Amino acid sequence: MKLPPLTALRAFEAVARLGSFAAAAGELHVTQSAVSHQIRNLEDWLCRPLLARAGNRTQLLPDGQDLSSSLSQSFGQIESACARIQGRRAALVIAAIPSVAMCWLIPRMARFRAAHPQIETRILYALHGQEINFADVHLAFVFAKGAPDLPHLNAHFFLSGASAPVCSPALLRDHAPIKDADICRLGLLHDGSTAGWRDWFSGGDGGLLPYPAGPTFEDFNLLRIAALSSQGAALCPLAMVAPDLRAGHLVQLSPRGIDSGFDYYLISAQTTDPQLAAHAQLFCEWALAERASD
Repeated sequence: MKLPPLTALRAFEAVARLGSFAAAAGELHVTQSAVSHQIRNLEDWLCRPLLARAGNRTQLLPDGQDLSSSLSQSFGQIESACARIQGRRAALVIAAIPSVAMCWLIPRMARFRAAHPQIETRILYALHGQEINFADVHLAFVFAKGAPDLPHLNAHFFLSGASAPVCSPALLRDHAPIKDADICRLGLLHDGSTAGWRDWFSGGDGGLLPYPAGPTFEDFNLLRIAALSSQGAALCPLAMVAPDLRAGHLVQLSPRGIDSGFDYYLISAQTTDPQLAAHAQLFCEWALAERASD
């Protein structure tokens, strides 16, 4: 039996897996109109529709679901066979925002490699607020207001983003809780803007206190280093500074926290490579177990 063009099948598989023409075009490095043209050619060749289009979203029709399942398995087997012939293992690509990468992930990766030496990993930065290209990334740690809801992604709640004031013990005579006015006198360090401290003080024992301006840091890791080096008090996500608190490098100044609604999520992307899919599942299970052990 004569098969339809491979480019049309590849375009359809990408649209079905990623859920949109735009995402498929990005993965295939072509224009959206080119993807749309390939899908029309495939539907004409099959003499039946495969997708229902509604704005920027697509929905698989029954025939499309059947074809998509077969194509995903077939393309995954082809990718695995090519990797075996080349004598290489495909790396599991993990993107993480800098705070998670530095404070949580990298310090634990030796344990993951010891548990799964057969899995090759590649870690890169994901920048908060910038879209991640899941065509090249299999897993990602993100900071988001609610779990990302996309058809080709699975989101796991990972860690709370709630923050509380901390500082180096060198700034304190003891580790007892202190009043809000005392925290002001330590000097304040800001993460991006002064909004965090303003909101924290507004719920405090003295209402919204007048507090001195302090240095602002664009990145959480910069803020954390400033706090560790006794430059002032900082509002930090407790999940990210938990190791510093346990080691006594930082002290929590108040039990009162602040929750912006943002939390940390572990995102896994669908892949046509069955080996990478299995490796991604093992990583998710390991990461969630590590979180539970904390």
